[in-house]
Amino acid sequence: MIFSESLKKNRDFQKVYRNGKSYANRLLVMYVIPNPSGKNRLGISVSKKVGNSVVRHHVTRLLRESYRLHEEMFHSGWDIVVVARAGAKNASYHEINSALLHLGNLHKIVESKKDGTSRERDD
Repeated sequence: MIFSESLKKNRDFQKVYRNGKSYANRLLVMYVIPNPSGKNRLGISVSKKVGNSVVRHHVTRLLRESYRLHEEMFHSGWDIVVVARAGAKNASYHEINSALLHLGNLHKIVESKKDGTSRERDD
């Protein structure tokens, strides 16, 4: 992650949970709060409800990779905590990626790509 740091301390997670705004979909919950650093700080939480350590680590890697590949799309200056729901254990990379970008759009912290591609069909 070039433009971002990891959120590691429990007190930082608690601050985002208490003061942040959250949106959820069937796979993920995302909490965001502005920070003064000008960099994003990403925290990922995957509880034991999701699965054993192998499954939890797999979901964490999928989330981190999805964020890393779309990092330039996220606006700077946010503390972001992503919590995986139990449904994420059976999700593919593309489903996780789509869920992460969907929540980013709901929070209005993601800008759309400027390459001119559109998801709509031209008839």
